[in-house]
Amino acid sequence: MSVTAESSDRSGSPDTQATAVYRRLRADILEGRLAPGLRLKVQQLAQDYGAGPAPLREALSQLAAEGLARRIEQRGFRVADADPEGFASLIRSRCLVEALALRESIARGDAAWEDQVAATERRLARLPRSLDAGRFVSNPAWEAAHRAFHHALLAACDAPPLLAFCERLREQADRYRALANAIAYPGRDVAAEHAAIAEAALDRDADRASALLARHLESTGSFVRVALERRAAASANGRRRTAPAAD
Repeated sequence: MSVTAESSDRSGSPDTQATAVYRRLRADILEGRLAPGLRLKVQQLAQDYGAGPAPLREALSQLAAEGLARRIEQRGFRVADADPEGFASLIRSRCLVEALALRESIARGDAAWEDQVAATERRLARLPRSLDAGRFVSNPAWEAAHRAFHHALLAACDAPPLLAFCERLREQADRYRALANAIAYPGRDVAAEHAAIAEAALDRDADRASALLARHLESTGSFVRVALERRAAASANGRRRTAPAAD
């Protein structure tokens, strides 16, 4: 099992440990390092994350309340499953709310907003999406720049609760997107998609920018659906191979 940082100090208070391990577990789930459906064993997590059982259970309960983990009656926790129907609803929700936020941002954005959109798009375009040209290896710098670009697009909408909702939906979608990156890379020209969205936003063409953003999100969705179908097929094949022979 992979973790995101060095082990936390076991001498810290339970509250501090619970907060620290919650953040690290949450990042590992959202970024796909802890796979959907994975059993979250407290003893193993205690070794990997350097926290006691009580803070771990508190962190897992918080993740379950967010829908990122699920509690199994009398059997602990698992990472939440990657549900195709849930993902389709998530993509539709993002298209609706981010299009609205983008339209407001274009209407309200000033010169500083324009500069920020242009700067974040340029930085994103300069970074390699994968650390390995031959296969997909997630580049943390690209991921951070990607978040910054999408945030900059919507930042001028002047509606903090709407932005917070957009961010929550994005985080949930990132967990699914991590499953599809290997399929989409390198054939998909994500940089061109970002450049087109930025150009339309800076041209103050809200209709074109919103349509391009929706197409960008839906394209990600199509790759995720392929990944989920492959994952389901592999799981079914595995169950058939391990099933006992009929009498």
